[in-house]
Amino acid sequence: MRWADHHCHLAPDTAEEQVAEARAEGVEVLVDVGTDVASSRQAIELASRFDGVWATAGVHPHDADGGIDGLEELLGRAEVVAVGECGLDYHYDHSARPAQREVFAAQIAMAHAHDLALVIHTREAWDETFDILTAEGVPDRTVMHCFTGGPEEARRSLDLGAHLSFSGIVSFPSAPELREAAVLCPADRYLVETDSPYLAPVPHRGRKNRPALLPAVGAAVAAARDEPVEEVAAASWATTLRLYRLDAEI
Repeated sequence: MRWADHHCHLAPDTAEEQVAEARAEGVEVLVDVGTDVASSRQAIELASRFDGVWATAGVHPHDADGGIDGLEELLGRAEVVAVGECGLDYHYDHSARPAQREVFAAQIAMAHAHDLALVIHTREAWDETFDILTAEGVPDRTVMHCFTGGPEEARRSLDLGAHLSFSGIVSFPSAPELREAAVLCPADRYLVETDSPYLAPVPHRGRKNRPALLPAVGAAVAAARDEPVEEVAAASWATTLRLYRLDAEI
């Protein structure tokens, strides 16, 4: 099986080890995700060093108060396959909500202008996330990263044309509605991710997550959908390559 971890956060001091370990587990594609301008530059630098690793450039809602100066100049780099992660987070409110909304809308516009995929982080802000997406226009290649909604949010996302990405949370006993969302999602509209170093899947809870654990996330999606894990690997692999236009690169 070939796996693609389309959303992880690599640390420079352990990146080589993490990439090698992931490949040993069949994880052949990694997308290292930026959360501000500095981490986006770091992701680009790491992607330039390792085959099979790409980067995103974006400003997380936690960092929206700092603005997005310097972000757009990164979007022309060959290593960059998406804008994000960006969006709204009303759980922590580390940045003022007006700033979150403004920075999110600006990054949607950048995804349109540069014909890049859009990676969305949304937490406790579904209605406003959908409102802003509708107002700005949903990019053709949009993904709800670390999807945590239930069937209703899944249907609304899919109706807008977005993809759903499932993390280790899908394996948590406390997430039955998320597994319902995984069941109803069409096979060509879901991806899998680790969001490492966060959200290690069962049975690895309590440990630092890493891309090598992606097959456990895929196994949880397969169990929810009552499908062979090979089908989940193949479907999520194909969708990741299509979403980030990596078909010609693999």
